[in-house]
Amino acid sequence: MYSPLDKIPKDVLKGTTTIGIVCNDGVVFATDTRATMGYFIAHKHAKKIYQIDDHMAMTIAGAVGDAQNVVEILKANAQLYRYERGKPMAVSAAARLVGNVLFSARVAPLILQALIGGMDESGGRIYALDPLGSITEEKCVSTGSGSPIAYGVLESQFKEGMTVKDTVPIVIKAIGSAMKRDAGSGDSFDVALVTSKGYREMTEEEKKALLANKA
Repeated sequence: MYSPLDKIPKDVLKGTTTIGIVCNDGVVFATDTRATMGYFIAHKHAKKIYQIDDHMAMTIAGAVGDAQNVVEILKANAQLYRYERGKPMAVSAAARLVGNVLFSARVAPLILQALIGGMDESGGRIYALDPLGSITEEKCVSTGSGSPIAYGVLESQFKEGMTVKDTVPIVIKAIGSAMKRDAGSGDSFDVALVTSKGYREMTEEEKKALLANKA
């Protein structure tokens, strides 16, 4: 059966590992930083985690131009929502907005797999979206070509109800495994945390300390 996704060159779909996990006190995101064009490494320190608001973030996998455009659309609408209503946009509403953008472009699909997550009045939430706008709520999810390798670590070690502090080492191990075995993932990694205190990205010193402890 024909799918609009058949129009996408297969080598465009290669590359990237992103992870999102809901903990009992926040949400953890992690991505590698390698950007590829087919088998060519185009950039070694590409940004794949974006802060949308103080309480919400988004990861991207796919075509960089499509992804960055959708990120800017979501950022603008989240700021307008906060300005008009005096409160932050719910994570579910942000996911639905992006899902509508992707669905409206289904004839010429935007090449994007996204994770949208954060903390709102209902607690920690993560939603996974595909290029046609399908939305699924997840507790532990990975996207990109390295995701099958990452899942091997996540599904064996992550348990629902874990804290952010206990989850971060598992996420780093999962990203590290994907970077070692998936040619489209590599170079380095980023980790972002969304808790009741807001959004923050882990520093290079924090990541090096965690890697040292793991070793």
